[in-house]
Amino acid sequence: MSQITTLPDDSGAVDPNLPPDPSRRNWVAAACAVGGVAGVATAVPFVGSFAPSDKARAAGAPVEVDVSAIPPGQMVTVEWRGKPVWLLHRTEGQLADLKKNTADLADPNSDRPGYTPEYAKNEYRSRKPELLVCVGICTHLGCSPNPVLSPGPAPGLPASWEGGFFCPCHGSTFDLAGRVFANKPAPDNLEVPPYSYSPDGTRVVVGIDENNKG
Repeated sequence: MSQITTLPDDSGAVDPNLPPDPSRRNWVAAACAVGGVAGVATAVPFVGSFAPSDKARAAGAPVEVDVSAIPPGQMVTVEWRGKPVWLLHRTEGQLADLKKNTADLADPNSDRPGYTPEYAKNEYRSRKPELLVCVGICTHLGCSPNPVLSPGPAPGLPASWEGGFFCPCHGSTFDLAGRVFANKPAPDNLEVPPYSYSPDGTRVVVGIDENNKG
């Protein structure tokens, strides 16, 4: 039976048998450096049991996740193509708070090319409003942001913080749709990878969509 193993999101857990990957080194190194940003990290389960074999993963095999097991307000992390992919089950309150950020975002409608598939070009940046699926790598220099999902002030964040993601390397911030705030080093929103739902809507396959058949 599949199990979810809880690890801190700054653990940098990777498979030692995988070939070297610069993007992996960046996000693991960034994750290991977050100790100086006290109080902003959130424990995030890592779904290792859904990972394909080493050889298949290195080739970019799809990763399947049972999203029905993610409680509202919680997030899990899986590895796809050597990158951390976040799956966040947003609450109704978190979805409502997204509207408060629009004026402060650099690209609120995800108009910039390359990071958002057509089915995610909406205010939720997702196929279904409640579930965000995005690559947990900052679009600035490849660090891994910290999930800071709760609203309110925290080190490096404004008092008006509504919840989102904070990159400890250079201070870029993203809302709970992965949209970058204006006047930050990161030039783009967090990447939304190709993904699709199972027919019954309980599982997500990362790496497969209309244009990427796996």
